[in-house]
Amino acid sequence: MTMDQCTSKDPVSCGVEYARLQEELTIALERQVATAEILNVIARSRTDVQPVFDVISSSARRLLGGQSALVTRVVGDMLHLAACTAGSPDGDEEIHASFPAPLTAGGMHSRVAASATIAFRFDIATEAGVSEAVKNMARARGYRSIVVVPMLREGSAIGTIGVSRAEPGAFGESQIDLLKTFADQAVIAVENVRLFEEVQSRSTQLSRSLDDLRAAQDRLVQTEKLTSLGQLTAGIAHEIKNPLNFVNNFASLSAELTEELSETLADIVVPPPVREEIAELSHLLRDNLDRIVQHGKRADSIVKNMLLHSRGGGGARRPTDLNALVDESLALAYHGARAEQPQLTVGFERAYDPAVGSIEIFPQEITRVLLNLVSNGFYAMTRQLGERGLGFAPTLSICTRSLGAFVEIRIRDNGSGIPADVKEKVFDPFFTTKPPGEGTGLGLSMSHDIVVKQHGGRIDVETEPGAFTEFIVTLPRGSGTRRQQS
Repeated sequence: MTMDQCTSKDPVSCGVEYARLQEELTIALERQVATAEILNVIARSRTDVQPVFDVISSSARRLLGGQSALVTRVVGDMLHLAACTAGSPDGDEEIHASFPAPLTAGGMHSRVAASATIAFRFDIATEAGVSEAVKNMARARGYRSIVVVPMLREGSAIGTIGVSRAEPGAFGESQIDLLKTFADQAVIAVENVRLFEEVQSRSTQLSRSLDDLRAAQDRLVQTEKLTSLGQLTAGIAHEIKNPLNFVNNFASLSAELTEELSETLADIVVPPPVREEIAELSHLLRDNLDRIVQHGKRADSIVKNMLLHSRGGGGARRPTDLNALVDESLALAYHGARAEQPQLTVGFERAYDPAVGSIEIFPQEITRVLLNLVSNGFYAMTRQLGERGLGFAPTLSICTRSLGAFVEIRIRDNGSGIPADVKEKVFDPFFTTKPPGEGTGLGLSMSHDIVVKQHGGRIDVETEPGAFTEFIVTLPRGSGTRRQQS
């Protein structure tokens, strides 16, 4: 009946009709507001579905005039309580005690979840076929009528929404439709959270894959640079070794010839002043040849170390006298630094612990680490010398110490030190404070990988800007020992 039609009837009938329409409009508005509120909660809760279930439970109880309302979730073959709005503490306690419940149980929520169909009872106390157990449960919870709708996703129930009332009677069609709408909204919320978690998981996997790819690229670049450097070093060392062999061999031979010359001249009669001059020249010649032999052997040792350092791969892990390796690496690094800067003079403080003994390492790889750390120390002291002038005395201290199952190597220079913001990045690949063309930023990164990843040790740095830098390398004695990384 419209308001125009109502004008032809008596005022009482029109008033009743108007009141009915007003009530229907109010109910419809309340339901629209509730639906909009749930959608807002869904939009705000992308990672948590619980707030959606809570507002659905409270809205369903209020709008259907229920005594209690609850939302359940299917997890495996069990039904779990997701949200509950009960009319009394006793009813709330009774509801929580009923879950989780098997999908094969006789309760309405279990049956609806298993069958994916709506179910309702108008009066549990008087309807035929209702078991005494169900009647007792209804009395304990304080309800007579109940309706339960499934939350459907692709035809299967992922949960249920139910409302029970204290009074008997059928639920209206609009009320059931409202519950179905709530169920659809709950499914949307569940799907949103699931999809969001999948996106997050996939993003994490992609980020991890990208990090792995970058790390692989860094290792590839590092390997290529080290390979090129090794080939260059090996080529130069071989080129030096051939003429060096001639120098050493002919120096030794010449020393022998001076002895023969002296013996031959001994039988020749010459004036005493001439003989004295010949003896003096022979002595000087032998002395010079001895020095050539001595420094030739030293140069040969340096070339051998260069060849050892330039060989591809880390060789085999084997027991190695660590103190001897440290001292050889120090000498090799110093020779290299002096070759670039002949004016460089460094004082050394050595403290080798005899208890260190032999440890299982890849000696070529640890040599690379030591060469890099010592060379960095020379560079820092050279900078400090340029800033402070002749009053500065470059000093490098290197010591070893036995720590039981581990050994420690400390390399300390009194150079320019490392600022705090730089210290955090020194082991990052390609990070360098040297001018372009003087550093690749790979040395400390490579050293970190050799010590930590290859040997299971650790490498730390202590420094004070303008005063000193000390690198501490800790290595396990055997390949089966690993230090806990912090």
